[in-house]
Amino acid sequence: MGIYQPISRRLKSQDNLERLEVGLFQWWNRLGQTSTYVHRFQSFTKPRRPLGRHRRSGLFRPSYAFSKRLFDLAICLLALPFVLPVIGAICLAIWLEDRGSPFFYQTRTGYGDENFRMWKFRTMVVNAEAMKQQLMHLNELQWPDFKIKNDPRMTKVGKFLRRSSLDELPQVFNVLKGDMSLVGPRPTSFSSKRYQSWQMERLEVKPGLTGLWQVSGRSDVEFDERVLLDIEYIEKQSFWLDLQILFRTFESVVRGHGAY
Repeated sequence: MGIYQPISRRLKSQDNLERLEVGLFQWWNRLGQTSTYVHRFQSFTKPRRPLGRHRRSGLFRPSYAFSKRLFDLAICLLALPFVLPVIGAICLAIWLEDRGSPFFYQTRTGYGDENFRMWKFRTMVVNAEAMKQQLMHLNELQWPDFKIKNDPRMTKVGKFLRRSSLDELPQVFNVLKGDMSLVGPRPTSFSSKRYQSWQMERLEVKPGLTGLWQVSGRSDVEFDERVLLDIEYIEKQSFWLDLQILFRTFESVVRGHGAY
């Protein structure tokens, strides 16, 4: 498993958990964030049971993992008759614009620090990756994240797909395969070697099509804050929380909030 160890093994004692929490809080305080986020983060430093016996989290309940997998499969299989025609229409639109492949895949970091191939619709010109270095000065997020609001590499069809979040639709096959879940931390395009040690906890669960950070800001949220939200989800995850995130994701997609 390399340098990665499950959080349930690394944080067996309350002392280890408290050291992680204090370190995270000190880091968050140094950023000088607003009192709203400090108040949210203070929940990490309150006395509680060791994480390995956290009753609210589904992380240590095999029944939750099993039911979540069944839920993922049921939703994806029920949606396929509606999703496949949409995928076909989008593929045709992308191909007609520049005769390039409609699909784009990246190697992403998933559960247990294992890499997998994540599928998306191609929203940029064919040589977009080669142009990335030339546009580095326009990056609007903290490196290693990379995002430009009005990215010159974006195609006309791609702009619509990004705004509507339909570019993520092929990931339904990643969910069916078992690489992803409907709800979980979004997989990063960069290696976990760039993670700080405390950020490794986000690899404790399967990555998701959507997650807590997406309904809290989506593309507008920096990576460090996303990880804090991922940790909050992991420690509080439940079937009810998953349903809330799915409904709020649908609302965010309809409004186009934070998507570009």
